Amino acid sequence: MAVYTDISEDELKSFLTQYDAGELMSYKGIAEGVENSNFLLHTTKAPYILTLYEKRVDRNDLPFFLGLMQHLADRGLSCPLPVPRKDGAQLGELAGRPAALISFLEGMWLRKPEARHCRDVGEALARMHLAGEGFEIRRENALSVSGWRPLWDKSVDGADDVEAGLTAEIPAELDFLEAHWPKDLPSGVIHADLFPDNVFFLNDRLSGLIDFYFACNDYLVYDLAVCINAWCFEKDCSFNLTKGMEMIAGYQSVRPLSAGEIEALPILARGSALRFFLTRLYDWIMTPAGAMVTKKDPKEYLRKLRFHQKVEHAREYGLEMKADA
Repeated sequence: MAVYTDISEDELKSFLTQYDAGELMSYKGIAEGVENSNFLLHTTKAPYILTLYEKRVDRNDLPFFLGLMQHLADRGLSCPLPVPRKDGAQLGELAGRPAALISFLEGMWLRKPEARHCRDVGEALARMHLAGEGFEIRRENALSVSGWRPLWDKSVDGADDVEAGLTAEIPAELDFLEAHWPKDLPSGVIHADLFPDNVFFLNDRLSGLIDFYFACNDYLVYDLAVCINAWCFEKDCSFNLTKGMEMIAGYQSVRPLSAGEIEALPILARGSALRFFLTRLYDWIMTPAGAMVTKKDPKEYLRKLRFHQKVEHAREYGLEMKADA
């Protein structure tokens, strides 16, 4: 979440007349994240999240995002829901941007998740994958392996200012991943961005998943690789084997991994680390001055990438192998 586009109180009050959402009491921008402009609203009826979709988000993708939240909720997953306007539409316009009013999910994200929380996230991720079955709209993952080299090309001129030597290191990594990326793994709807700030806990229990604006169709186990990167490293970028073990065990307690998925997990984790390095690098270089947004250090994911380059088997992430495996 972030704020790129500011809105006035009068604009917001006019926008809310299109909804049966009560009268505006207060609102404030939310600075976390990098993708869209987000505001927390309090009305006489309830709190809501208002999202303005910025230029990097394709308007044609919005029916996928909003429809997916409804689909998942209808199948028992706890997540925010788009609030329909009085005319039944889920999408409006505010300040020249497509905009949606989203229900408020109770809870807070964990600043210091423990291993038991990683297990909860693994279970929730697997439940999301199962709940996503049957969702009819498709959206390809524009930030999978085929999208990484174009993203690098947009950032390459400033890369060595972030860390010397990247203009040699990253093309070599791209060459490797493009040559070794797995094929024909189980696929479906993935979250693709399930970082700690997108998982809410209430009274130390997982209360729901938020922010589905990177969701797409891709390998299900790639989503697990994203979570291993996001949840199972410490602040010094050392890998926490116990957290990895709990994350994978939680996932497998709901949806067991196939042999092919287990074999592919190290390279998918490596690719996931490169993906987030590249998007962070791009944002680090390109985010406009004055934007109310928290930029994230790309070097964190560079260090994680270098860890994954040395991993040979999913056991090194904490996968517990059965005796007959």
